[in-house]
Amino acid sequence: MRALAIDLGSKRIGIAVSDGLGITVRPVETIKRSGLQKDLARLKALVADLEAEAVVVGLPLRLDGTTGDAALGAMKFAERLRSEINVQVFTQDERLTSFEADEVMIGRRLNRAARKARSDEIAATIILRDFLATTRRKLE
Repeated sequence: MRALAIDLGSKRIGIAVSDGLGITVRPVETIKRSGLQKDLARLKALVADLEAEAVVVGLPLRLDGTTGDAALGAMKFAERLRSEINVQVFTQDERLTSFEADEVMIGRRLNRAARKARSDEIAATIILRDFLATTRRKLE
């Protein structure tokens, strides 16, 4: 199953996609937020262009697992996306993905500017990796 992941931020949206078998993931792009309609239009185009069969929206739960304002916003966005596209939309716990993304980029020796530019799409790859691993475990 080819899935597209979204790391939803207030200023940027990170995008990643898996291969058709749901084994590997790669970053796609970072979208600068420019209003709900434009953001949704770009996401719909990516779902079509990349032939995604599912979309995974990162759910930024608090460290204790409770739902805060950011998670409520992500759930609302996921619900709106469900009404706009004809593929399944899931949410995936994304606690600490931004930290992990930063660690990955530091390990690759990316400078601060490069890390800032790519952090959202790298976080989206981690969200998607975790979603695919969880999904595989459920199917086994």
